[in-house]
Amino acid sequence: MDPTVLAWALAQPAGSRAAALAVAYTGGTTRVTFDGRTVEYRSLDELGRALAVLRGAESAAARRPSVTLARFSRERSG
Repeated sequence: MDPTVLAWALAQPAGSRAAALAVAYTGGTTRVTFDGRTVEYRSLDELGRALAVLRGAESAAARRPSVTLARFSRERSG
């Protein structure tokens, strides 16, 4: 597990999916209950991958699309 992913998840608001996964991961359990649903992961490694996917999705959503402005002018001479 990438420590930066775990640190990000632990910093999320209590009750969020990422925080619930992080608490389960640090507690060594693979069963997570979030928003009335319970998910049983096969391993801590799989749970860690789920956290990495959440982090990646949030990072992608936070990125702004790059925009390039091109300007052309045609100046007429005399």
